[in-house]
Amino acid sequence: MSATLELTRELIACQSVTPEDAGCQELLIRRLEKLGFQVERLPFGEVDNFWARYGHQEPLLVFAGHTDVVPPGPLEAWTTSPFYPSERDGLLYGRGAADMKGSLAAMVCACEEFLQTREPAGSLGFLITSDEEGPAVNGTVQVMKWLDERGINIDYCLVGEPSSSVKLGDTVKIGRRGSINGHLTVTGIQGHVAYPQLADNPIHKALLPLAELASETWDNGNGSFPPTSLQISNIHAGTGATNVIPDTLHVDFNLRFSTELSDAQIRNRCESLFDAHGLKYQLDWQLSGQPFLTASGNLVEAASEVI
Repeated sequence: MSATLELTRELIACQSVTPEDAGCQELLIRRLEKLGFQVERLPFGEVDNFWARYGHQEPLLVFAGHTDVVPPGPLEAWTTSPFYPSERDGLLYGRGAADMKGSLAAMVCACEEFLQTREPAGSLGFLITSDEEGPAVNGTVQVMKWLDERGINIDYCLVGEPSSSVKLGDTVKIGRRGSINGHLTVTGIQGHVAYPQLADNPIHKALLPLAELASETWDNGNGSFPPTSLQISNIHAGTGATNVIPDTLHVDFNLRFSTELSDAQIRNRCESLFDAHGLKYQLDWQLSGQPFLTASGNLVEAASEVI
């Protein structure tokens, strides 16, 4: 068994449902410390993070990633336990195998192999968090603030996300779309289904504007990014009884947006649509990140040559 596969299996066995780390980072830290990395454990709130560095000279190349995973969902839908790594037909199965415990193992094992035979021309670093799949407020953002306060500048960074075409690692992404979440609450009047004239059903009121949002052509994208897309991810309403008209509707949606659109334009278009339909609503926004594109240069060229 390869070192990368063995470490991946160990990481998958840790039940690190966001924001829990469940021991993943200690597995990585032990191996990095053996190589000579200086490690700083950086807990923020209930989130575990760490920063590790090998060397003091420039340039600084950092491997970034996360140990948390999304919830596995209904366990009965799994052929094997999501936290019991299993191999079938040449593939490794388990929650986080692709996103992104396999990449974490590959990055650590690559450093182990590299440092056995040579010293880097600059420095190597690791920025690891357990807060990526959830709110992502006490993870990478907080570690970057910590680095800035100490005057530590990152020259190059590789993120091990599984943004691939067919096999993990077959594609290098040099940019990312922006991401913004909308949390919509529509207010109505509760009542009995037998007397709808005495109630105000927020579900009925929101159906048409939500359908318009879902079918909206936000932009046509460009040479670097696909068109902006909106997906509704959660809808909650009602008491559970079939004879009660609810008084509130909660809807969560997300937009992954290109550089053709700003988050301000997204907010304005959504709010204008809801206003036009006369909804009584509250709309809260959470901006996870702006779109960006890495310009051609040493890092892009080196990554392209490797692939």
